[in-house]
Amino acid sequence: MAAPLAADLKKKHGVARVPVRRDDEVTIVRGTFKGREGRVTAVYRKKWVLHVDRVTREKVNGQSVPVGVDPSKCVITKLKLDGDRKALLARKAGGAGGKGKFTEAEVEAMQAVE
Repeated sequence: MAAPLAADLKKKHGVARVPVRRDDEVTIVRGTFKGREGRVTAVYRKKWVLHVDRVTREKVNGQSVPVGVDPSKCVITKLKLDGDRKALLARKAGGAGGKGKFTEAEVEAMQAVE
């Protein structure tokens, strides 16, 4: 389950979307809870939702329960970086990285010959 990165993070890491994990900080940009910010407390993969702290509702008996938020409706504002996450960002930012038959220089040389 991936969510888009904030503009400054997008520019810094060169990646548009990253899988969300616990302890990332997000801002909700659509829906009832629009404008709320908080830390991801749980990633509920079975239901494809995130649970963000301070995004709760009251049950009839007074107990508060977390409300599931779709990851596409959130923007990641702060990443929790560790070794695996840094490797993922480096790999995604690299792009195709060597895939394909020809390099750009070879294509330009072939077009110049024609």
